[in-house]
Amino acid sequence: MAVSTGVRPAAGVLVRKYGGTSVADDASVRRVARSVAAARQDGRPTVVVVSAQGHTTDDLLARAAAFGAGASREVDQLLGTGEIASAALLALALRALGVPATSLTGAQAGIGAYGPAGAAVVAGVDPTRLHRLLAAGEVPVVAGFQGVDARGDLLTLGRGGSDTTAVALAGALGAQRCEIWTDVDGVFSADPRAVPDARPLPAVGVDVMVEMAFAGARVLHSRAVELAAAREVPLLVRNTFSAAPGTTIEGNTVLEEFGITAVTHDPDVVRVLVRTARTDLAAPLLEILAGQNVGADLVARSGPYEEEFRMGFTIRDSDATRVLPALRDAVSTVDGTVVVDGDVGKVSLVGVGLLNRPAHTARMLGALSAAGIPTSWVSVSQLRTSVIVPRDRLLAAVTLLHDAFGLGAAVHEGARG
Repeated sequence: MAVSTGVRPAAGVLVRKYGGTSVADDASVRRVARSVAAARQDGRPTVVVVSAQGHTTDDLLARAAAFGAGASREVDQLLGTGEIASAALLALALRALGVPATSLTGAQAGIGAYGPAGAAVVAGVDPTRLHRLLAAGEVPVVAGFQGVDARGDLLTLGRGGSDTTAVALAGALGAQRCEIWTDVDGVFSADPRAVPDARPLPAVGVDVMVEMAFAGARVLHSRAVELAAAREVPLLVRNTFSAAPGTTIEGNTVLEEFGITAVTHDPDVVRVLVRTARTDLAAPLLEILAGQNVGADLVARSGPYEEEFRMGFTIRDSDATRVLPALRDAVSTVDGTVVVDGDVGKVSLVGVGLLNRPAHTARMLGALSAAGIPTSWVSVSQLRTSVIVPRDRLLAAVTLLHDAFGLGAAVHEGARG
């Protein structure tokens, strides 16, 4: 939630976010600076959010791990330096072009956060300083991926958190649009790195985009899309390195002929199965996940009259290390077990009206079965059908389904012809 400051927002503000590949080296930083300078030529107030350069975050995590460190306050302090360095370098590059610019940390930009280290969420934005910089004709360059808690400590927002930073600032500033500049031509019908025939989508409804992001589409962080929906912030995803028009994300999805917009896949998944004698641990286990801001998917549990309590769900593999000890501690008090299967992946159909069209799920499972790809743990909602497959068959599954549902570029070009 934005904090009221009494300062009038600048009209027509544009927020641009540049990912790590967009600012990977000095030449890339200069390219981004020229793009931002060109965008300002019409006098539009512009705020820029940047990620850490290239593989900086991975390198810093590896250095922390060398000291035996997992998610913690000190690791967040370390990780935050990557985005801060990117912001300062871009501000210097803009100034070299004659564009007044000021780099800001998340705290200096007024971004409040709460939650566990490494997985915090935005609590609110006080845009006072941003308004003043914009009113003075400057370009604020904000370090993404971070905020500050009530004690003044830096908290990071998890992988992809710079997207969330940009959307939060756009909402607080009443921005005309938030642009996400990355290394692909927009949102595709599948990951183009896995499915060569995937086609770029000129527009995607924010409702479907939320599901795509949560189900593995890496072009946008799921929390960022949720925030864009809540704040009614229009999004545009574009490629820093091409002139492709990109993908617009706003409004509701228009139902297509078959109801399917995309196929997504997610290898960052583990399957968790909890068993106890009879003790119902559903609420305590979900509270543990909630306390760590870990989302559970494909949740199922045994009924009240069965002789043992069983509960299954999937979580992100990248979240497992910090949440599994607490889950095991809770289960050990009633002599239960926690079984974790990391040899799985999740493949999903994303569209609209899927509950009303069970034929889609039947077709999905039938196609996978015919190809000899075993499936388990199916979940269906109006916007998404997800199924678990062996991790070593995940790419085959997404390619197969993309073809089975006629989502490829060749099919659509042929239909138009």
